[in-house]
Amino acid sequence: MSDLLRALVAWSQTPRGKKMVRYVLGSVITTAVSFTSIAILFGFRIIPGVMWSTLTGNLIATIPAYWLNRNWTWGKRGRSHFFKEMVPFWAMSFASITFSQVGAFWARYEVHHHAWSRLADTGLVTGTNLLCFGIFFVLKILVFNRIFQVPEAAPVDEPVAVGDPTL
Repeated sequence: MSDLLRALVAWSQTPRGKKMVRYVLGSVITTAVSFTSIAILFGFRIIPGVMWSTLTGNLIATIPAYWLNRNWTWGKRGRSHFFKEMVPFWAMSFASITFSQVGAFWARYEVHHHAWSRLADTGLVTGTNLLCFGIFFVLKILVFNRIFQVPEAAPVDEPVAVGDPTL
């Protein structure tokens, strides 16, 4: 095993590393939900429009995204704080969904101006959405880590032996 891989494995065992691994896995899960939703909605013509199927698929994915980020990644329990948790989460989600709509606008143009198969069109629409959300990935890590930060416990001083020369 290389030194870099060993260092990565060791880092993933730290509290911060575990948190980031959970965040990445949560993002993989919600990306799969979004990707699958859009592929089904657009691919099977349940919602035939590129813009509406992309919007709907992404809105569907925000539900598990919030739950996974809040509960699993950052370990928050109880009621959500409206201004400290919900508003920033939904603001960031709507910003990324808006950006994905720009991508969907481009994909719609391509779909309407080429005579590709429905499978190719669906691949373009889902791939464009995946790319748009990939751009926001790092930004979300930075913002959500700040929003859902759980204060670390203060270190406890070790008991001092009587007559300890370091005193």
